[in-house]
Amino acid sequence: MARPATKRRFLDPHRLTLDRVWRLLRDPAPGRLAYSIRIAAACTTVVLVGEIWQVPDLAVPALVTLILWQQDRVTNALAGLALNILIVLLLALVYGLVRLTLDHPMGIAIIVALLSFGFFFLGSASKLKPVSYMLGLIVVYGLIAIDQVPVGEVITRALLYTDLFLAVPGAVMIVLGLLICPSPKTLLTRRIAARLRMTIDLLHYRDQPTRERAADMLRAGVKSMLSNVKMAGLEKVWSRHDLAALTQAAYASVGTLSLAEAAVRRQEAAPDDLIATLSDMAAIFESGDYPAHITRPPVPADSAALAAMASLLPGFTTPPETAAPQEKGKSGFFFPDAFTNPDHVRFAVKGTAAVMTAYFLFKILDWQGIHTMIITCFIVALPTMGEMIAKLTLRIVGALIGGAIGIAAIIGVMPHLNDITGFLVLIFVVSLFAAWIKTGDARISYAGFQIGLAFFLTDLKGYGPTTDMATARDRIVGILLGNFLTYAMFTSFWPASAYDHVGEKLRTIAKALAAQRESKTVQERLIRAASVQAALSEGERTLEYAAAEPVHMRADAQQLATFRAALDDAARLSDDLLLAHDDMDIDRRMIRLDHVAA
Repeated sequence: MARPATKRRFLDPHRLTLDRVWRLLRDPAPGRLAYSIRIAAACTTVVLVGEIWQVPDLAVPALVTLILWQQDRVTNALAGLALNILIVLLLALVYGLVRLTLDHPMGIAIIVALLSFGFFFLGSASKLKPVSYMLGLIVVYGLIAIDQVPVGEVITRALLYTDLFLAVPGAVMIVLGLLICPSPKTLLTRRIAARLRMTIDLLHYRDQPTRERAADMLRAGVKSMLSNVKMAGLEKVWSRHDLAALTQAAYASVGTLSLAEAAVRRQEAAPDDLIATLSDMAAIFESGDYPAHITRPPVPADSAALAAMASLLPGFTTPPETAAPQEKGKSGFFFPDAFTNPDHVRFAVKGTAAVMTAYFLFKILDWQGIHTMIITCFIVALPTMGEMIAKLTLRIVGALIGGAIGIAAIIGVMPHLNDITGFLVLIFVVSLFAAWIKTGDARISYAGFQIGLAFFLTDLKGYGPTTDMATARDRIVGILLGNFLTYAMFTSFWPASAYDHVGEKLRTIAKALAAQRESKTVQERLIRAASVQAALSEGERTLEYAAAEPVHMRADAQQLATFRAALDDAARLSDDLLLAHDDMDIDRRMIRLDHVAA
């Protein structure tokens, strides 16, 4: 897509303002507090086990737990099991690399470069993206730590520490997760209920904050709920009919919320009978069950959106007689363009350059405490300039907050701790704070991760509470240096612009809308509408990143405003397609969207 050569500033009306950030920070989303408490409990348990077994650098296993802890017990157990299986492969890899590089500093540097490139490439071009950077962090950090122990013990310690870095979080995720995490079916019914409650709130209040919360929930689509269905199926506790009914309810809950947005836009007043029916349904889902027979509430005929919502309710939990349409999946471990798109290699080269620059700076300065900058390079790498800039503030603010909490704890709390109990309480409280932000909206969750990263790296040194201020200072400096180096590399060489992907996202949305319009049944229409919401989420986020890019890469403000208008109209189109299919205005709007996306 050609970029117009102008530098005017585009102000997205949906951008993050201070008021909206504050709303996201305090948003009591359903299940958010419970999820945060479980993450904090898991991180605290990992620290306790690490203190008992005297695992060095407990920050790494605590960080792994913060990253990988899942909401339901089945997914948690599977993730923990995968970690424990993966550790066997990592041990074999580390053992071979240690044998190759022992007493060969240049060999270590070459291996670190090759491993960094490999893990960054996998993170960009394969389905391993969620965990590739974490694996690279652990393996590379293990090799770099070799110089810190006596030569005679190096192999044994490297293998033991690499083992414990993953084995401890993996074991805690399996054992503790099965004890304190809810079942996937429970999470599923609560999520459906949350969408029904949001529908009621939207019909009641109709104010801008409520509409923003509803839009955020809509954009989440059904991905998390379908994952719950899949995990619930693995438990072999629930019947196929129950899971099919809940799958239909998941799609219907998104459709209901979408129709509520259309009703608010059309200024249709919701009758009490409709609100009461929605409330009764939400209560049943909240109890862990689902309503089998729902009577259509009376709705005025001139309220098209509310009438469509009322007509949707009798079949809310009725599975379709024929199999639901399936999207054509992309098979294989690597993405289709993994070996043809040069951006994957460029991303890996930039990530490797950041890691190696940090590594050589670490060795040249002989400043052991700033090894955190190497860890940070793996954590903060992002593909486009817009993403780097949009999240840079979250990184720095999160790191400074986490580091400040860590230093304040060293000064004001650690000297007064007489046993490990107080230390674990401190870990739990700060982990809860970090987890609360991390489990919030994607626009702020990165700051929570950075708070946890900075705090763990500052206060988890050796065994038990630390009072070493130099360690806190060095590790915070390392985090900030790692952020700077990664930003410098990714924005200086082959800078990738988010603007170049906006047209692709719009074309995906247009295709999803066309599929929604061609749907033959109500169930298929709901499925396609959920796909549109997921595509809208990606498109809106890409536009946010494009608007955040620097002056020399910034697209024309008018063009970005056109994209924003196209996204807003696409969202309204999806709502309207749940009401009508043969409308000349809809034809005109879809043609216009295709033209903007071209």
